[in-house]
Amino acid sequence: MPPIYFTRSSVSKRFGKRAIKVSTAPNFFRCALTTLGFFGLSAVLIHAQAAEVSTNRTSDSPTASLQLISLNADNIAANDMDGLADVADMLDAADEADDSIDSVADASALTDDPSEFDTSIPPEVAQVSLNAISPETLKTFVAVVDLVRREYVDTVNDEELFNNAMSGMLTKLDSHAEFLDADAYENLRAFTEGDVGDVGIKVTYQPEAGYWVVTEVMNDSPADRKGIDVGDYLHQVGDFKLSGDEDSNDIEQLLTGIAGTQVDIVTSTAGRRKHTTTLQRNNSHPQIVETKLVNGMAIIKLPAFQNNSREKLLDGLINLNAPVSGILLDMRDNPGGVLTSAVSVASLFMSDTDVVQVQARQNESRILPTHGDAILKSLPIVVLQNRYSASAAEVLASSLQAQKRALIVGEVSYGKGSVQSVIPLNDEQAVKLTVAHYMTASGKKIDGIGVKPNVTLSGSESTWEQQALDLLQKRALDSGIRFVRKSVKEDKMIDSKAIK
Repeated sequence: MPPIYFTRSSVSKRFGKRAIKVSTAPNFFRCALTTLGFFGLSAVLIHAQAAEVSTNRTSDSPTASLQLISLNADNIAANDMDGLADVADMLDAADEADDSIDSVADASALTDDPSEFDTSIPPEVAQVSLNAISPETLKTFVAVVDLVRREYVDTVNDEELFNNAMSGMLTKLDSHAEFLDADAYENLRAFTEGDVGDVGIKVTYQPEAGYWVVTEVMNDSPADRKGIDVGDYLHQVGDFKLSGDEDSNDIEQLLTGIAGTQVDIVTSTAGRRKHTTTLQRNNSHPQIVETKLVNGMAIIKLPAFQNNSREKLLDGLINLNAPVSGILLDMRDNPGGVLTSAVSVASLFMSDTDVVQVQARQNESRILPTHGDAILKSLPIVVLQNRYSASAAEVLASSLQAQKRALIVGEVSYGKGSVQSVIPLNDEQAVKLTVAHYMTASGKKIDGIGVKPNVTLSGSESTWEQQALDLLQKRALDSGIRFVRKSVKEDKMIDSKAIK
């Protein structure tokens, strides 16, 4: 994704399961972690068993309703599949034989062989003494919960308190880790079908005030539900402090991202103190892969990487119903998404090529290669990116650039090189956790650096498309290629024909 996810197409392949078990004993916690994959929003969604809540309580304690949570792997049903794709399996497999865009079925098949993964319990986490956590820290936590219950100006819900505690624990790790409530989790799952989300506000810079000012709050949007009002000043989005130097698109892209993810904003009402609000990008809207033809060259706008991005890209070429002499792949403002989707798109342009290197904490780095037929191998390509092209978009651009398969133009990309896994806790809640970093296939770092273009474009960004087309024209084929879909009797496959 998302990713997750960050990401959207119909999901035909199933996810493996990840289970976390926590049991208690008088002197220690035992925890077991089994892992069936490491690739998250940019790569994989992994299932865990629904949380079971202990009913033991001490009635006299101010923390009587505090409960231990057990994620019991033993209770996971063998057929507990809910339609999400197992990206760990997809890394070494390609599409099924009924794929409507491959000219031949892929040789490899999906596998659920658990022996591919190390599921042993690291000895250092098999038994964790309670002394690993200071008694004072535990006592302080309990005291704070009790204090908020008794003294906070408004009545508070225990569920909300603990959700906030989990959210705070995760967001302090890094800006990409987070606790997903029901709305956020559903949007993140929906992202693989094509959704990107925002927080439901529009802002305008007002020189007389010297601030970006909220001019619209969509009804029942995340911002509306958290009390953001028209007229509020917007000072900061995430780690980015705003000034008058940004344009409206900058602010829009900072507030927009993979549906279900969250972002912190700093706002104030004129004359009052600033405060931080965490908003989830649940105001989702589907993304469309747009394709148009200009002087025989196909311009493909790829807004995000969902499970069906490869299919939509090829469908767009088929629907042109005209010869294509080159492709301009516009990935401006693309926030990333499903990592394997980027690998699948790369596989359209290159064969027998390493695309990206994934480095997890416990495992050796893993190389993700192209697979299947490189249907677009003969077409020249120019990739257009900007400073908001991130994550999986950077994987694709860096891979095409390293192989000298494409000319990258625009400006330096965002520089997001971490992989998040979305780990369901139950049907309505999940944790998104950073579990790996990815680098270029040659081992170059992307995180915090980005992908540098071969050609830096100047002037207004509205002119970049034409500048990129001018560069593509110099590489365009003398004769184009027309893409057509074969009849149903021929397995709905597509064919390409050279048109002189």
